[in-house]
Amino acid sequence: MIVRETKTVTLVGAGLATKAEISRCMAISAALIAADGGAAHCVEAGLMPDAVIGDMDSLDHIEALGIPKDSVHAIAEQDSTDFDKALRNIEAPLVLGAGFTGARLDHQLAVYNVLVRRPDRQCIILSDTDIAFLCPPVLRLPMSGGTRVSLYPMGLVEGTSHGLKWPINGLTFTPDGRVGTSNEATGDIEITMTGPKMLVILPKAELEKVAEALLHSVARWPAL
Repeated sequence: MIVRETKTVTLVGAGLATKAEISRCMAISAALIAADGGAAHCVEAGLMPDAVIGDMDSLDHIEALGIPKDSVHAIAEQDSTDFDKALRNIEAPLVLGAGFTGARLDHQLAVYNVLVRRPDRQCIILSDTDIAFLCPPVLRLPMSGGTRVSLYPMGLVEGTSHGLKWPINGLTFTPDGRVGTSNEATGDIEITMTGPKMLVILPKAELEKVAEALLHSVARWPAL
């Protein structure tokens, strides 16, 4: 394990990430980690990452940023993405990911794949419009009526809900079948899932609220 932290960690990738987004994540984080080329976003935001993790295919650029060599952790294998390399080497109660959307759709899809394959690593992905995270066994969130709540399955999964305009009780979700996008909260919500296969997508304004809920959630998925 490269990073061990008892509080929330911000992880920055090489996709689209603004200084405001990184600063917002850091306002509720105790450490800043970069996934390979995400180090440039950190430095541009006036912040020095505590560690840089990845295959270091942009190592020359990273060294030019003035990052200490002992903060750079190269993982040479090419069977996983830099996001996967970083996330699996961060032990923390919650990771906030910025810079993992927008630049390339295939990279973004691979990020969601990792969220499902590593359910024990609680992580919220922040984009310019939304946040996405793996639904825990039980998710309770204070919500305003009319807030968009989208559920997107990454595998076969079932669940129950309270506080959604269109309840999901008794429904079976699959990526090539029923999905649950564009639902709405009628107020505070509670969602339960039978397995670690459902992504929750909410407006980005809900970031801090979701982070607080995940940090205090007793029910968590084990490692696969």
